[in-house]
Amino acid sequence: MMTADWDAPHLLLLFAMWIAMMTAMMLPSASPLLLLYAAALRARGDAAAGRKAYAMAAGYLLVWVLFSVAATAAAASPLHRAHPDSDVGACIRTGRSGAGGHRGVYQLTPLKRSCLTVCRSPLSYLVQHWGPGTYAAFRLGARHGTYCLGCCWALMLLLFAGGVMNLAVIAGLTLWVLIEKVAPFGERTAKISGVALLAVAAWVFAVY
Repeated sequence: MMTADWDAPHLLLLFAMWIAMMTAMMLPSASPLLLLYAAALRARGDAAAGRKAYAMAAGYLLVWVLFSVAATAAAASPLHRAHPDSDVGACIRTGRSGAGGHRGVYQLTPLKRSCLTVCRSPLSYLVQHWGPGTYAAFRLGARHGTYCLGCCWALMLLLFAGGVMNLAVIAGLTLWVLIEKVAPFGERTAKISGVALLAVAAWVFAVY
């Protein structure tokens, strides 16, 4: 819960909350890569296949743990505490409309498309970056997590506008990310969502 007293226990709970959200939301979208990597290791008869698969998953999640650190700092910042009520008109005008607009613009950028292309091509990614050893597996996961962060960070920040720990928002964003990364029409979805976010941002700003 949001609080005006951000002492160590509250910060720790907030950090744990963000980690739980990011794990639940982002790990499913990485499952095609993780399953493909584990299958390739088993096909090669690698005795350490299980350990390497877990190391890869750990590297991927490390990126989102670092993102959770930044999100925790942002949530506990004086600027965010100054507007704790997301239903206040001024907060909606400057927060929700701005969040949707900025995220919508990013959805249409070349960087977004580049990162999404890597995320949608797990086989190509493995062929290009495969390396021996458990540490190489960890780096493989961390590198892919970085691409994933580049693809999805703007969408994750919509949690601030939609309500942190709002289950409907979390479920919607999880499905959104999964469609972008897995569905055959996922690349078009990114463009459509960008235009939709810009339209919603304009509407919210006009109404409020």
